Amino acid sequence: MGIKHLLSTAAGLPRRHLRPEIMDRPGLDNAKHRNALAGLRRLNLASGVYGQLCNELVRYSRSRGVVRLKVLDIASGGGDVALGMWRQARKRGLDLQILGLDVSAAACEVAREQCLEANCSIKFDQLDVIAQALPAGSDVVTCSLFLHHLRHDQASQLLRKMAAAGPLFLASDLRRCASGYFMAQLACHCLTRSPVVRYDGPQSVANAFTLPEMRELCDDAGLQDATIRKVWPCRMLLKRQES
Repeated sequence: MGIKHLLSTAAGLPRRHLRPEIMDRPGLDNAKHRNALAGLRRLNLASGVYGQLCNELVRYSRSRGVVRLKVLDIASGGGDVALGMWRQARKRGLDLQILGLDVSAAACEVAREQCLEANCSIKFDQLDVIAQALPAGSDVVTCSLFLHHLRHDQASQLLRKMAAAGPLFLASDLRRCASGYFMAQLACHCLTRSPVVRYDGPQSVANAFTLPEMRELCDDAGLQDATIRKVWPCRMLLKRQES
């Protein structure tokens, strides 16, 4: 990709450019899908998202005086975020019972394999979280790098469903900005050879919301009490907790 194209795309980022990502394609070759999930796992590890989410879970558990939380992970992909949270929480004396949901059977298969190797009991089920109801009864609902895949109305609907599924929900996602776009280009070329990730990573930034747009999403979902803050690197963390 030429520098002129990069600069042109970055200049257009004040407006959201929602375009399909390769990993969203249902007919994606299984080997390419697996390679892309491995690349995404490395990017997530570098971003520190596991620790960011785990910190919130530990803080919530201490406020409730409990050492066990039932967690529902939305759009769990290859399971690395769920596994990363589980590992970090375990080191800090917190027992997480996690159920991951994803529309992709291939992603669920990869996630199960990862957790089998890690000898942990995280469960993964195939579910279209947009079209189908979320299971009730969780203490915490988490979601990482999924909202930017959705139209405004779909994202707002999902936020409402997440809020109804548990007293605490956390959504980590990209922020649409020029620095995030250039960082995605660099990270996706340095940390993975997957052509899928090298395309999808920067496109994800172009697809993402800004903080004011995320605030509007929350307001449309009736979640005026949700908080949104910037987190490293060029991400945002949305949090909503019942009082």
